Amino acid sequence: MAGINVKRWVMGGVVAGIIVFILEGMASVLYTGPMTEALERHGLSMEMSAGMFVLALLVSLLGGLVAVFFYAAARPRFGPGPKTALIVAVAPFAGGYLLSLIGYHMLGLFPGGLLLTWGCIGLIEMVVATMVGGAIYREA
Repeated sequence: MAGINVKRWVMGGVVAGIIVFILEGMASVLYTGPMTEALERHGLSMEMSAGMFVLALLVSLLGGLVAVFFYAAARPRFGPGPKTALIVAVAPFAGGYLLSLIGYHMLGLFPGGLLLTWGCIGLIEMVVATMVGGAIYREA
């Protein structure tokens, strides 16, 4: 059994990460106001400095790399294509996004409608990014 094609994994992962970053930036118009209000109610703020912008990009790239890595690992078992990408995309969503959203809800930090919006956006981001990154990935 051959190993993961590192070059194609990195290529697909970087593209997937950039997609997550762009989609998140576009989607932020849907929730920035309610998020800011919720944070202010708790005496918090979210200043988007240059450092935070870079950190958001790095987190997006890491998420894309992780998603395409798991796509590459799952591909021999489930076969190449969108079905495998969908299966793989749901895993980081459930293990990361969803658990974080549940934690925010338990803390009462954000309103339920905002968390639902984030959940829908996060699922769409992961599915699209994993499908595109998976389409780039090829076995060695």
